[in-house]
Amino acid sequence: MKESNNFGSYLAAVAAVSIWSVSYVFTKQALLAFHPLTVITMRMTLAVLSLFLFAKLSGKLQPLQKGDLLFFVGTGFVQPFVYFVCETYGLKLLSPTLASVMLSTIPLFAPLFAFVLLHEKVRWNNLLGIVVSLCGVMMLIVEKEHLIVKPMGIVLVVVCIVTAILYNVSLRKVPSHYNNTTVVFYVHLFSLLFFYPTWCLVDLPHLSEMTFSWTAFGAVVALAVFASTTAYILYAGVVRKLGITRATAFSNLQPGFTALFVWMMFGETLGWFKWLGIVIVILGLFVSQMNTQPNEA
Repeated sequence: MKESNNFGSYLAAVAAVSIWSVSYVFTKQALLAFHPLTVITMRMTLAVLSLFLFAKLSGKLQPLQKGDLLFFVGTGFVQPFVYFVCETYGLKLLSPTLASVMLSTIPLFAPLFAFVLLHEKVRWNNLLGIVVSLCGVMMLIVEKEHLIVKPMGIVLVVVCIVTAILYNVSLRKVPSHYNNTTVVFYVHLFSLLFFYPTWCLVDLPHLSEMTFSWTAFGAVVALAVFASTTAYILYAGVVRKLGITRATAFSNLQPGFTALFVWMMFGETLGWFKWLGIVIVILGLFVSQMNTQPNEA
């Protein structure tokens, strides 16, 4: 397949990563009023509602076949549930820098899982581009600071890495007759089977400690509609079209986009070293997306 046929997928990938990059701002705002698990549970509930309304109004909601029930329940457990919970609590135990460095290795391990589990082809330029991008990511997120290292935090972030990759594998194994909106809706819907009991055990006893804020709630709504609905639908299509190796490479753009958004929105200084890191990330991404055999899909 020619690269021009993938242009829409590239745009979708960049759009999804852009949304996830700016979502950190909304998450920070939401956490000023609500506990982490409450934010995630509200976010996923509102995401399911918005997905249902969009799918029904657009006529894109397809019925779930009985044989696929366990597949969607399992995928919902892996991500969003396990990934979000481990990421949230892992970030509380580790410095943001160390956690970011670890999570940025997802594109490095994804090709191995894709090759072993799906027999997906991995070419030299895919791996080279990912490594180059990772170097740029390091320039963006590694600062001269004390790194907090706690064993349980490391374990939680490692689980994040594994679940993120398994989620991508699941997207590649979704039956082709389901559209992307339907896939994300059922995955999110079944994740609530795990979020609600966990929230009742962890945050419900501390509900009186939280103070409702319309600003914080608005941030949760933004996270639900954009980060957990729009971006997830876009990314599902990218993985199903480009494959795991090429799709996950776009995640290395996230630290660069976050730095740019913070620079534009809050005026934070962005020195030449970080600008160089952004350029290297983009260069690596171009290398990873090169199709050395243009006649193949």
